Amino acid sequence: MQTPNNTSPGRDKQRERDGEEVTALARGLDILRRIAAADAPVSNRELTEWTGIPKPTVSRITATLVGAGLLLRLPDSERFVLTASVLELSNGFLRNFDIRARARPFLIALAEQTGLSVHLAVRDRFEMVVIDSIRPRSAVLVSRLEVGGRMDLSRTAIGRAYLSVLSAPERQALIGSLQTASGDDWPAIARGLQLGLDYAREKGFAISIGEWHYGLNAVAAGFVGPSEERYSVNCGGAAHQCPQDTLVSDVAPALLECVAHIAREIGGKAMAPFAG
Repeated sequence: MQTPNNTSPGRDKQRERDGEEVTALARGLDILRRIAAADAPVSNRELTEWTGIPKPTVSRITATLVGAGLLLRLPDSERFVLTASVLELSNGFLRNFDIRARARPFLIALAEQTGLSVHLAVRDRFEMVVIDSIRPRSAVLVSRLEVGGRMDLSRTAIGRAYLSVLSAPERQALIGSLQTASGDDWPAIARGLQLGLDYAREKGFAISIGEWHYGLNAVAAGFVGPSEERYSVNCGGAAHQCPQDTLVSDVAPALLECVAHIAREIGGKAMAPFAG
């Protein structure tokens, strides 16, 4: 007896169109992220090199994004920049972060107490994204990271602090994805990451001494929000301002107190880093 065939040419074509639309959306988002991360206006050729997307496809995507008001093509140029419309998306996201308003007094107090820059961040894929940035009034040299700035997940104190307050299954799944994305670079990344997580387990906070950028040191601690969302706070600056001994003996205790205050204020919990 012949098995009934539940597919039809029309249904197959619809699936193909749906798949193409999803792929186009993913590529469009990738292009927006690349332009957002660039230090200068970006051309279609550069986007092709960075993303591996064929140039004709890149040209169609950037034209679509220009038509949607998310990109601006500079006059007499083949280069693109983001438009103010993108701010509507980020502002909508930040408006829902009441945690920023409630955490800010404690972040300010930490910055003033230590004389160092303080950042509150959440994770986006394999990076930590700054959602609040505090500079001490007395500081001469401060971090240039603004809201929206990104930090490496594996080589920064703030990324390691985030990993340290995940559940074991979440942490292992994320590290597995990071390994896949890192390719041949993974062995070197893994060594530093494991040492960083071992340190967090032992000391109760994460640290990075010149690993992300030479001459920049920081300590960080994570906490959990009322809906189990994870956040990290870091405190750091130039190496001569905060050598490792000072970070460990003076800054880290103030940081942990700050995180505990924030967690209590928002109804979350300041978790000790993972036990295994």
